[in-house]
Amino acid sequence: MKIVILGAGRVGESVAEALASENNDITLVDTDPVRLAEVQGRLDLRTVAGNCIQPSVLRDAGAEDTDMLIACTPLDETNLVACKVAHDVFGVPTTIARLRSDEFTAGSALLDKKGFAVDAVICPEQSVTQVIRKLIEYPSALQVLEFARGLVSLVAVRVVVDGPLARHVLADTPALVPAAQMRIVAIYRRNRALTRLDGATRIEPGDEVFVLAASAHLHDVLGALGKLGEPTRRIMIAGGGKVGLRVARQLKAEYQLKLVEPSRARCEYLAGELPAEVLVLQGDATDAALLDHENVQDMDMFCALTSDDENNIMSCLLAKRLGARRVLAVINRRAYAELVQGTELDIAISPSQAVLGELLTHVRRGDVEAVHSLRHGAVEALEGVVRGDEKQSRLAGRRIEEIALPEGAQIGAIVRGLHLADGSAADNANAHVIIPHHDTTIVQYDHVVVFVPRKRMVRDIEKLFQVKATFF
Repeated sequence: MKIVILGAGRVGESVAEALASENNDITLVDTDPVRLAEVQGRLDLRTVAGNCIQPSVLRDAGAEDTDMLIACTPLDETNLVACKVAHDVFGVPTTIARLRSDEFTAGSALLDKKGFAVDAVICPEQSVTQVIRKLIEYPSALQVLEFARGLVSLVAVRVVVDGPLARHVLADTPALVPAAQMRIVAIYRRNRALTRLDGATRIEPGDEVFVLAASAHLHDVLGALGKLGEPTRRIMIAGGGKVGLRVARQLKAEYQLKLVEPSRARCEYLAGELPAEVLVLQGDATDAALLDHENVQDMDMFCALTSDDENNIMSCLLAKRLGARRVLAVINRRAYAELVQGTELDIAISPSQAVLGELLTHVRRGDVEAVHSLRHGAVEALEGVVRGDEKQSRLAGRRIEEIALPEGAQIGAIVRGLHLADGSAADNANAHVIIPHHDTTIVQYDHVVVFVPRKRMVRDIEKLFQVKATFF
């Protein structure tokens, strides 16, 4: 696929890295030639220096025959205008814009073909907020990702010593956790994946385990591997920027919140935007005296959400040492995120990785509904819809054991009943989740969730969801 990416910032670079690694034809556009040279030195792509809203620059980037344009510069107005020019002047089939403002939402008339011609909206800040919200809801999870309209979830959890499944083999799972159907699709031990999982594979304390299960059973699943503990009630947020404010707005009605922000002017703005029940404090979250005075030891969750990676890491480590139950940091630099994951810092979130799955959904071939990027982009889980009958589809009418999957890839869950007989969408009430076995048969319109342990396998998985030519 030929893709033009506008903006070589952290989001643009991460997107370019992910897509270039899959043999896509990538062109990266930015106004800073030095930044472009740095990126080009690491990645196999083409670069163009210039203002991306100018038709001449887009023409130099190859917009005339590109398949997709992704506008992820820091400014909403630049991204909107670039998508409009790409559509109206060059007829680019798919345009995606990074938009921070809440005024522009997917489905808005302002974004349709007569407006700014934006086919899809991405917002890293909103994606991070959704991730944080799920992690607060399930405090023992390291990651919670949803598929099939939220009916299925993929969770990552670190196994504790006294967990029911600790030191047991996978074959014991049904007997030890009868209340929840689940499929363990990957186990990482000391940061390395176990290459082969079977009934004799033993789960050890400290393992990072990825599990697919019905969302309704998540608490049972997490209790079997981790430690549920007390529910989250008290949260301290370090940083009152765009992400901090978004998180506080979403959590204000359900949790006791304290928000720490160093800028006095920003504190005054936050106090006006948030209800009186949210305590806004002016101060430095890396100040041990401040955290101690504000009883950080009583916090169920400490979230460091500033734009400074070093401050986020330091404030989290300090809060953990002072007694905060769980700590979470937003970290932009991939090297930092990989370095601190699994240390005293419980959870590290990368904004660019959080939004990457939304973009990959539009890039994947076949009828792919959702994609989530895991392990800093090395692993994927995707949800596809089975179209066509037994003659037209590589999946319909076939048992799991008959499907040729790449080694290590697993079909972890099937959701049936999300479509009517004619293929139109049905209500969630008619759907049910199936954790498949080797003899489970897939039928037309099933939503199938596949765990893909290595990105090079993705093309083979995509082909499974592509309808054969006879369909037409």
